[in-house]
Amino acid sequence: MSEQSMNSIQGHWALAKMGKKVLRPGGKELTNKMINKLGITTSDKVVEFAPGLGFTANIALNHRPKTYTGVELDKKAAAILQKKINGQGRKIIVGNAAQTTLNDSSADKLYGEAMLTMQSDKDKRKIMKEAARLLRKDGLYGIHEIALIPDDIADDLKDNIRRGMSRAINVNVRPLTTNEWKQMLQEEGFEIVWVDTNPMHLLKTGRLLSDEGLWRCLKITFNILTHSKERKIILNMRKVFKQYEKYMRSIAIVAKKI
Repeated sequence: MSEQSMNSIQGHWALAKMGKKVLRPGGKELTNKMINKLGITTSDKVVEFAPGLGFTANIALNHRPKTYTGVELDKKAAAILQKKINGQGRKIIVGNAAQTTLNDSSADKLYGEAMLTMQSDKDKRKIMKEAARLLRKDGLYGIHEIALIPDDIADDLKDNIRRGMSRAINVNVRPLTTNEWKQMLQEEGFEIVWVDTNPMHLLKTGRLLSDEGLWRCLKITFNILTHSKERKIILNMRKVFKQYEKYMRSIAIVAKKI
């Protein structure tokens, strides 16, 4: 972490500083389901957008793909991750998921998690277009994000949730409904293959234990209790998640390039 003001630190980095490894909205359960549905094989060229701390990268690499490329915007995160992920056919490049330097049709499987939610609708589409450019025909694209429910949720409530989450997490947050996520992917050249959801329980005790295990959960709790600035950010996040939990789900989608 840099020595920047805590007021500008995004919520997920505050959690990472406290020791949390699983930063996906649906937890490792939904991540595992998404990776399984992608069906990564030893002949696949895999690309991951915004690998962050590398939690999902390790899961994908357990399937021994032919190549793995992570596209990470944060230079420090990319440097750390490159030390963890090395070897033939494995690399991390610094770049924007909306405009990578990778070749057309150079990937068989591509995925990104907890990133599209934090983009404007325009930028969501740019990233989806880039995914479509990189994937070969019939290649698979997996996303793991936050969805608002129900699909006919009132616009004013949707706006309130987005504003509340943006203030708590210190980054612009624009989750879509399930139908909106599916429609956007379809409009950008994909066919929906699979959809699943989980409760939005990122900061609930049961999810923490499931994702992190007892020992790490205790360590995270101790760190939060002894770091007042980070504690303030995390408690604000928890408050907003609790306030709007009946209107939020985590969602994973696998779509096929057509």
